[in-house]
Amino acid sequence: MKLVTSNKKRGTKTSSFGTSGRTNHDSTAFYTSKLYESLPKEEKVEYVENPIPPESLNKILQKSSESMDELPDNSVHLMVTSPPYNVGKEYDENLTLENYREFLKRVWSEVQRVLVPGGRACINVANLGRKPYIPIHAMIAEDMIELGFLMRGEVIWDKASSAGSSTAWGSWQSASNPTLRDVHEYILIFSKNTFGRKKPLKRENTVSRDEFLELTKSIWTFPSESAKKIGHPAPFPVELPYRTIQLYTFEGEVVLDPFMGSGQTAIAAIKANRSYVGYEIDFEYAKLADKRDKEFRLKFNSPKLSDFAETQKEPRGSAIPSASAVTAAVSGDAR
Repeated sequence: MKLVTSNKKRGTKTSSFGTSGRTNHDSTAFYTSKLYESLPKEEKVEYVENPIPPESLNKILQKSSESMDELPDNSVHLMVTSPPYNVGKEYDENLTLENYREFLKRVWSEVQRVLVPGGRACINVANLGRKPYIPIHAMIAEDMIELGFLMRGEVIWDKASSAGSSTAWGSWQSASNPTLRDVHEYILIFSKNTFGRKKPLKRENTVSRDEFLELTKSIWTFPSESAKKIGHPAPFPVELPYRTIQLYTFEGEVVLDPFMGSGQTAIAAIKANRSYVGYEIDFEYAKLADKRDKEFRLKFNSPKLSDFAETQKEPRGSAIPSASAVTAAVSGDAR
């Protein structure tokens, strides 16, 4: 009798001893355990995507994002933001912790309404204080889950040497009362309804292989942004929203920032060939963001000398580049 063998690997499954590898992994036993009973579940929903009116697209609206009535339901693919911290910045209100959380929940509720099924929400936040320490990131995660968002995970943003040389270490070289000095922030990541998302109209992914391998790690290391350089008390670097845009959206989709600040998310969206909508309640910062975004778009879309390299091959005496070369350069096709 001949024994027939197969080279096909058997799938792994959840084990009481853990699993070292994950090949076609079956985690049903884990996700149906009592640990997950009280958490939001994925929903079977039809994918719906509604267009945003042109008068609101690629605009920064000077108003509160507690009501985003300019945006239809199911019209945004990604929300990425860093909310105001309520710590006495010039644009902050002096709210109680409870009122602060309620304010944010009104915004998160609107975000939930405007996201498409499977749309993602990324919230950059730093924790506050020391006496006692306020774990804002945990509170926001709790509130988002209460609203029905599915939590996908969290990224630790390691700001490394750019975090500064704070000397707020408490009791120097003494166990009396040493204090931790934060050199990191969090990026909390959620989905609406489902973890996966449709790819409508054959839109393209723009994340490279190397980017994908880097961005799917739970620790991101890049420097923070200079408030003085940007002209805003608490800007995050363009790299932060750019990373989330590359990982969680297809080309040409819509990115929302309900606390636009200095316009960094809009700049990241332009850079990644996405559309954006921003809300900013402070008139001066809304004006600053609009100015910075328009300047960046003009610079980003302007043809460079290298764009006209092909014209150097034309016959001598032809000082004017061909119309097709100019059109391609202005549209970005020749970049």
